[in-house]
Amino acid sequence: MKQIFTHTLASLLLMGLVATQANAQQFSKRKQYNSIGVSLNAMNYFGDIVPKTSLPSFRAAATRPNIGVYYMRRFTPRFSGKVALNYGRISGDDSKAADPNGPDSRYRYNRNMNFRNDLIELSGMAVFDLIENRNNYLKRPDFVPYLTAGIAVFHHNPKGADANGDYVNLQPLQTEGVDYSLTQFAIPFGGGVRYRVNKSFDIGLELITRKTFTDYLDDVSGTFVERSTLAPGPAQYFGHDITRSQDPAQGFGSFTEPGQRRGKDGNDWYTTLGVTVNYILAPRVKNPKFR
Repeated sequence: MKQIFTHTLASLLLMGLVATQANAQQFSKRKQYNSIGVSLNAMNYFGDIVPKTSLPSFRAAATRPNIGVYYMRRFTPRFSGKVALNYGRISGDDSKAADPNGPDSRYRYNRNMNFRNDLIELSGMAVFDLIENRNNYLKRPDFVPYLTAGIAVFHHNPKGADANGDYVNLQPLQTEGVDYSLTQFAIPFGGGVRYRVNKSFDIGLELITRKTFTDYLDDVSGTFVERSTLAPGPAQYFGHDITRSQDPAQGFGSFTEPGQRRGKDGNDWYTTLGVTVNYILAPRVKNPKFR
């Protein structure tokens, strides 16, 4: 997955630079245009609370909605810039995601962690069309596949359901003794297709994956800490007591002891797959002045 990410991002940046240099002078300002749009997506994550520990494992039943709005500017026949604001939720539950009888998942089932996390994301992205349009927006192609990549900043706040089903903010509990930030950066990349409906509207299908720089979207990352170092109440519950079984006969007699693995290595990822509706803001045509 890391190789795919690296190659996709490098290729997109290279193509964007080449396209910008080669076409900037040929694509007049009269042909540039702006558009606004909305997206409705299905949102998932990959992290510590998933069915398997390999990318890109996710649980379809954990899919949650994501909505977004964006502004896009066409600069060259192939290259556009986009600023987007998205809001969505990711979730996971060991009791539902992990097989209690699977040799590779029994541990996670007995760990019994759960979370949900609402994310607000602001991104700036480059969009590279695989089919160019050297004309104005009225003569754009009917069907255009594209690649996209950029940078994003997002705010998140993981919560867990306690024994009564009430959701509790997890970050203040420091269940692993880590005071992680709720504002993080990510690198979004992916692609999609656009279809021209009429002179003003396009609809599309888009898949965007985000590489984050945190392993705490689900509040699970490192190792268990000494129970007595956690504050009584929710911190001890989510940091230790939530575990389902500590029966030595099942091989879990000491898995909550300090220093034992609570999560896996590697940062969390999240993705969106959805439909976009794009409305083109028709550029104003300035008539020449005559004297």
